[in-house]
Formats: sequence, C-alpha cells, structure tokens
Amino acid sequence: MAAAQEEEEKMATAGGGCCLRPFSCEQGLLSRPDGSAAFLQGDTSVLVGLYGPAEVKVSKELPDRAAFEVLLRPKVGLPGVIERSREQLLRRTCEAVVLGVLHPRTAITLVLQVLSDAGSLLSCCLNAACMGMLDAGLPLSSLFCGVTCAIDPNGVIILDPTTQQEQEARAILTFAIDSTEKKVLTATTKGSCSVVEMQQCLAAAQRAADTIFQFYRDSVQRRYSKS
Repeated sequence: MAAAQEEEEKMATAGGGCCLRPFSCEQGLLSRPDGSAAFLQGDTSVLVGLYGPAEVKVSKELPDRAAFEVLLRPKVGLPGVIERSREQLLRRTCEAVVLGVLHPRTAITLVLQVLSDAGSLLSCCLNAACMGMLDAGLPLSSLFCGVTCAIDPNGVIILDPTTQQEQEARAILTFAIDSTEKKVLTATTKGSCSVVEMQQCLAAAQRAADTIFQFYRDSVQRRYSKS
C-alpha cells in the first residue's frame, strides 16, 4: 500500500498527466505540396509537406495499397541514423491509420523539416504528420498523436519534456496513440524503466492525448469556420 501511495504521489507531482507545453498549428502554409502544416509544441517546431497519392516508380509500386515514404530533415546537416530510425517509426504510424487500399499503385510521400528542437521532437513530428495528412484530405481510419514522457532520477514522470529535462532523465518514452480507442500504434523507449513505470507513462500519455485531440478539433474548426 505504501508503495502504491508513493507511485500515486509521483503521478500527482507530474501534474496528473496533462502538463503539456502550449500548442500552435497552421495548415496550408505551402502551395506546392498536397497538404502541409507547421506544428509548434513549446519551442519545438516542425514543418511538414505531404505529396500524393501520386504516380509511383514501378520498383516501389505496391499492387494492393499505396506506398508510403517518410523523409525527416534535421535543422542542420544531413539525416543520420537517428533520423532514419524516426522515419521508420513515423512511417509505421502513418501506415496504421491511412486507408492505403483505396489508392493502390500510388505513392504518398511525407517530408518533415525540423525548424527547432527544444525537446520532445519525435512527438512533435507525429503531431505535425497527422495535421499534414488532415490538410491533404487523406482517408484515415482514425487520427493519432504523439506524447513523450520522461522519468527523472527520482522516478517522477514528466510529460512533454524539454531538452534539459530529457538530458537529466533516466528514461524517455514516446507513444503514438490513436483517437478512437486510445490504443498505442507505435512506441519507442530510451534508457531503463520498470514495467510499472512504463504502464504509468502510458496512462499519463493516454490522458494527455485527450488534450491534443481537442486541440486538433479546435484548430481545424477555426480554420474552416473562417469566412
């Protein structure tokens, strides 16, 4: 009982799972892509452009669904191993919700450009990707969002951590959560944590997802209510 109470106090210290930095999003910024969005999460910002469904090279053509490709560009320099790993996670997440069977033998390309990284970059990329696909009008089975959790040396869970908080954390977990059943589409971890701590981070991320999905709705409503 004492251990359970201690864990609850840690969650309470973490803000009940909804201590997120302010969000900002603008869709339709770029004219050439079929869909685009700029997503700001605290001081972390990502610009995304989506192309397709479009003609695909024969070598990449899939007969039963659209071929999905994700390109992540860092703020400076060339993409490295970290960017390639994040590209794979972003692609798997997008493929889980995009109804690619409606566009066989086509290609969908998602290009993300990091503008600034002040922590929780992967979750910001996930949120930007979702808003970009919404702007392009792609058929989706559900929306998704990204939430990053950090566990500090004292075991306190921090949602949407900054760069400094990530550097001080002993574990960082990022979840991609769908909007219909709050299921985990993809997840990635860095560092060490217990199974209990991972479950607590997931619960906090699922609660925080409600805030992000509400932001999605408000953002799209504001855009299309302008006359």
